[in-house]
Amino acid sequence: MSDSNSFKDHRSTDYNEVLLCDINGNYKSTKDKLQAHLDGDLHIAFSVQLVRPSKGKQNGIELLLQRRAEGKYHSEGLWTNTCCSHPLINESLEVACKRRVREELNIELTSPIKKITEFTYRAELDNGLVEHEYDHLFIVYQDVSECVANPFEVSETQWLHLDDIVHAISNNPEHFSAWFPAVFEHVKTYDLLNR
Repeated sequence: MSDSNSFKDHRSTDYNEVLLCDINGNYKSTKDKLQAHLDGDLHIAFSVQLVRPSKGKQNGIELLLQRRAEGKYHSEGLWTNTCCSHPLINESLEVACKRRVREELNIELTSPIKKITEFTYRAELDNGLVEHEYDHLFIVYQDVSECVANPFEVSETQWLHLDDIVHAISNNPEHFSAWFPAVFEHVKTYDLLNR
């Protein structure tokens, strides 16, 4: 990881276009990101979840979560998976995963990036926006002891045990992004089947 000054001259590293797709995830065209979220257009996205063996008293795994920065164009201040974003045109999903994890969290992914599923969801968000994504979900088994996140993207990070996340979502679902419960269920199921 780089030093804490690596983001001093940066703002948000989000890009201005998303890739629209059909219901099977096939690329159709590009569109302004904000307009696509106003119109509720289905677009290509990816989610990355970093996972490590539990370091506490509980057996099992822990997931690295991020809290989205205040000032994000939607879902600000909410907890979510390690990274979620959109690929650029002509960019592979693996390259996009590495790029956004580095831009948001200053973490270099050195472990294999394994795609575990893809799914579609639609959610009405704050500010009159609609998130409608064909989401490719990746899991990375990699421990990170320190994370110096880009403050314009991420306000904080935390490793949480699977059981603690189940409890938190059950008791305070409003603290999480609209897509995180689906991401979490897929990761939890994948871990149980592949332990």
